[in-house]
Amino acid sequence: MKKLFLIAITVIGFTCTSQAQNFKFGLKGGVNFATLNGGDISDTIDGRTGYHIGAVAQLSLLGILAIQPELIYSAQGTDDFDIDYLNLPVLLKFKFLKILSIEAGPQFGFVVNDSSDFGDPESFDLSGAVGAGVEISKFFAQVRYNFGVTDVIDNADARNATFQVSVGFYLF
Repeated sequence: MKKLFLIAITVIGFTCTSQAQNFKFGLKGGVNFATLNGGDISDTIDGRTGYHIGAVAQLSLLGILAIQPELIYSAQGTDDFDIDYLNLPVLLKFKFLKILSIEAGPQFGFVVNDSSDFGDPESFDLSGAVGAGVEISKFFAQVRYNFGVTDVIDNADARNATFQVSVGFYLF
């Protein structure tokens, strides 16, 4: 009976350990270099240097593939058209060389704060995201470009374009 109990504890321990290796959760933050692109945007418009901060999860699928959802507060827009979003990127991540990765997927943005003389922004923003990253132990760094698919302002050809540089730490 003791042997059966020890075997059961050992199997449960290995199962929990292997499941934990498939899931990571952490925090990240960094700098944004944001602007607006489109036919209704002047070439003289000044971009906005902002920030982003939030949480990131990573669920490994096949060792080299993972799904990475995030919940990020992000300061975007331009100097004259500040728009802050709560962004939810859902990225497919391809890992190679043990520490490097490339990632891509959709990003869903919801306006949480805006300051503009040009009118109110659309409340929802759909973007595409592509990037690359490096992971060393529990630390990671990422670069990413988010390109708007939907217009930021109603009846105007203006979409978000944001380059991000991030650093983070996996809590578990």
